[in-house]
Amino acid sequence: MISDYRYQLEQGSKKYNCPACNKRRLVRYIDLETKEYLPEIYGRCDREASCGYHSNPYQDGYAKAIWKQEQGDNVNFTPSPPVMVKKPIERPVIAYIPVEVLESTLKEIGSSIFIQNLLQNVSFPFEVEDIEKVISLYYLGGVAETGAATFPFIDEKNKIRAIQEKIFDKQNHTNKRIKYHTAWIHSRLTFHTYKNKPLPEWLKAYNKNETKVSCLFGEHLLSRYPHNPVALVEAPKTAIYGALYFGFPESDQDLIWLAVFNLSSLNLRKCKVLENREVYLFPDLSEEGKAFRMWSDKAEVLEKQIPGSRFYTSDLLERLASEQDREEGNDLADYLIKQDWRLFRKQEEAKLPEPQPLISDEIDEALLDMIDEEPLERYNHILNEDWSNTINELESFYSKIDLPQHPIKLNAYSTIQDCENFINTHLKIVKSHNGERLFSPYLNRLQELRGRL
Repeated sequence: MISDYRYQLEQGSKKYNCPACNKRRLVRYIDLETKEYLPEIYGRCDREASCGYHSNPYQDGYAKAIWKQEQGDNVNFTPSPPVMVKKPIERPVIAYIPVEVLESTLKEIGSSIFIQNLLQNVSFPFEVEDIEKVISLYYLGGVAETGAATFPFIDEKNKIRAIQEKIFDKQNHTNKRIKYHTAWIHSRLTFHTYKNKPLPEWLKAYNKNETKVSCLFGEHLLSRYPHNPVALVEAPKTAIYGALYFGFPESDQDLIWLAVFNLSSLNLRKCKVLENREVYLFPDLSEEGKAFRMWSDKAEVLEKQIPGSRFYTSDLLERLASEQDREEGNDLADYLIKQDWRLFRKQEEAKLPEPQPLISDEIDEALLDMIDEEPLERYNHILNEDWSNTINELESFYSKIDLPQHPIKLNAYSTIQDCENFINTHLKIVKSHNGERLFSPYLNRLQELRGRL
């Protein structure tokens, strides 16, 4: 039915800034005869619950005044916005996923291709006990219909905020996900399971949440391990690998591996729960190091905003990466899965004496020491150098100087917590890999520290 009203809300998806809330959610009125917009104050805000702005040209005399002017009457009319009664600020009610839904995914863990790959198909299959441990820690599950792995985002109060579903390639020994096969359990239930059927009440309410992924993956572990440092990565899969390779949180010094979901998800809202924590960031690779710079900048801001926190951004991948790695956006998991996890466990057993160096340095050393020959083949065409004289000079310098007992900022990306162990660790690496260009960053950092001191 066609309306007789001359002034109507514009059809389509165009939105403008609302005069009341200043959000780009205003639908403006349009004159159907002239095809022109009415003055900017006339429109309706889509945010009815939180804003409620609606200025109707038929209610304030605008339509009548325009009609009289067109009849030749000399009518002066000045539009004025409606008087808004300020509503009390209401925080949106967050709807959670019921425990029963999570439990249904836990029962299907055997169908998860991701888990099957870890047990059988990757280059270095894991022990059943370790897989059971990581499943139990992170409540990993599966989807029988698709073989997808489920990664639940559970907050510090054990509320289930979201459940991600990912399908992995069973034929791929590096356990890569199949491109474009990432989904969410609420979407699958809404558009497939309950298609043409009434949605459950919880799902109706959940679909109204403005933000679905509103906490960290693994956040529920923070209350269980209140004093542990945190390793923060982008994807849940990378956090799982971190735990499997570098060990589970059995003491206060062990890392808890968490994930933010994606590159842009590193923000204050999610990271507030990291108060009084040491946080080590491992961003994915990107062209020209954009991801690393973005997280480095955010880390500095977050440290100032979150009481008692210390944020460190590892440049490990930036130093290892080839151009192809950057173009593909590889992450820490892509490097780890090519290594034998048993060698990392040996590294863990042979810990350096107290006090320990930066945890991120320990990970750097472990990974660099365990890199297999295949990735190094691309460096074979580079002639090795002899660093012996430089190493001897550095060793002599550091043996004579009084080292600072406080943390020292090496550069924009690194802060050294313990100089002595930093120096010992780096000297050990450059001596073991004398002249190998891949390990030149360790030599450079020793020289850089000498300049700082």
